Amino acid sequence: MPPAALDAPALQHLLATGHPPRLIDVRTPAEFATAHIPGSYNVPLDLLREHRDELRAHLDEQVVLVCRSGQRAAQAEQALTEAGLPNLRVLTGGITAWQTLQAPVTAGTPRWDLERQVRLVTGSLVLLAVLASVPVEPVKWAAALLGAGLAVAALTNTCAMGMLLAKLPYNRGPRTGLEQVVTALTGERQ
Repeated sequence: MPPAALDAPALQHLLATGHPPRLIDVRTPAEFATAHIPGSYNVPLDLLREHRDELRAHLDEQVVLVCRSGQRAAQAEQALTEAGLPNLRVLTGGITAWQTLQAPVTAGTPRWDLERQVRLVTGSLVLLAVLASVPVEPVKWAAALLGAGLAVAALTNTCAMGMLLAKLPYNRGPRTGLEQVVTALTGERQ
């Protein structure tokens, strides 16, 4: 069953009411530090998956999950639904749709999105493999492997290279742990 979707204008309306939903941004801490919806909490997807049962106790109201485009938020929704958490919605189009609406964001130091980094690394590796295959013909298979990896990523809606790049120090940003997240969630609403 697809996650309950919420578009950016509807979220903007909900935030203007007296009882806004809890916004959980599942992007990496570095992505979150770049730009996020004011009042949102950063709970990186890998942390959320690993500690979904512990987090469930702190997410009892309406929750809207946010990421860059909606893909990781849908994965977070699935993990939290499996943990028995009701009242989940996914922001359709993610922070990208929110920014397109020119809705308010808390901005930090600009960084390249993970998706853009994946395109750069993959494109560069394919180009290098093709160029290297001129003098060493079997290297062309490296380009074929990268193409196959992209096809698998599209079919499974996951990206191994993106997961690897997310672990780089550039993408990690400030370390976010379960204790920090629980403290933020149990503190006064932002």
